[in-house]
Amino acid sequence: MESGEHMPDKAKFVNELVRVAAPGATIIIVTWCHRDLGASETTLKPDEKRLLDRICNSFYLPAWCSAADYLKLLESHSLKDIKAEDWSPYVAPFWPAVIRSALTWKGITSLLRTGIKTIRGALVMPLMIQGFKKDLIKYAVITCRKPE
Repeated sequence: MESGEHMPDKAKFVNELVRVAAPGATIIIVTWCHRDLGASETTLKPDEKRLLDRICNSFYLPAWCSAADYLKLLESHSLKDIKAEDWSPYVAPFWPAVIRSALTWKGITSLLRTGIKTIRGALVMPLMIQGFKKDLIKYAVITCRKPE
């Protein structure tokens, strides 16, 4: 749950998930991704990359990949019933709600007590909203089954 975005080597992450899953087990990946690339694209647009770089730097995260990238990695292991769903519309309202709660007296004093790393993360929340509005940031739920 929300761990893939913290992994610098997505292939190694998926390899390890497959390795430790029991035969017949369901693997579920719930993670932040960037949008899938179009057929004629080889990379994100420069402004999209800049926005994601700012977010990742502020949250101390390595580069993200797309849900399609995860699907390709899973397919390389001959897993069954590989599916991906975009839950972004359900998750996007979370960020404005967090900002509203941070702008209360209790929220501000809590942020000040937690230190610079938490403050730095709080300041990037509007960028997450911007990424959702631009359809750049995706909240992917990916499932598959390891064969028996």
